[in-house]
Amino acid sequence: MSFVAPVTLTGYGLTLPPLGLEHESGLIAAAADGALWRLRVTSVPEPENTRAYIDNALQMRASGARFAFAVVDDRNTVIGCSSYHDILPAVKRLEIGWTWYAKRCQRTHVNSACKVLMMTHAFETLGCHVVGWRTDNFNFASQRAIERLGARKDGVIHGHSLRRDGTIRDTVMYSLRTGERPEVKAQLLYRLNQAD
Repeated sequence: MSFVAPVTLTGYGLTLPPLGLEHESGLIAAAADGALWRLRVTSVPEPENTRAYIDNALQMRASGARFAFAVVDDRNTVIGCSSYHDILPAVKRLEIGWTWYAKRCQRTHVNSACKVLMMTHAFETLGCHVVGWRTDNFNFASQRAIERLGARKDGVIHGHSLRRDGTIRDTVMYSLRTGERPEVKAQLLYRLNQAD
């Protein structure tokens, strides 16, 4: 049995169902809002590669390495996706990433809402001790978003991976431990309530 069993997370006007082939056209439309695949510091698929992106996510789910969610708004429109990945059941740790949203949803309540839902499930249902995040050292918007979630910067892994353009990426690592979570959750919920 997989550490992350199939689940749909809901709240704050969003639904996060398990990512599937039925979300292909919605992901294409979401990525087109801002031509997000052109950003060198993200993993957003080009329109013609969206099916392969979903197939890869499903293969990773089957292996227990990643569990991808579609992000759907209250109009039943797919606006992006986010995933649990680097899932380590033995130490009860996972990371949240492969996250992207249509440009119109960036810098709105969407990221905080998704992360509250995903962190709540990770800590309270899966019993995780640590939730982590990682991002490209040049993805400053992502770094600010992760820091607004209350995660702590752990450090930088130099020469960690290749970007889509073939350049070598340094990766900034963040984490949140279970003991830090209550205050972080309270702050995120306060911010979400202010956004209403």
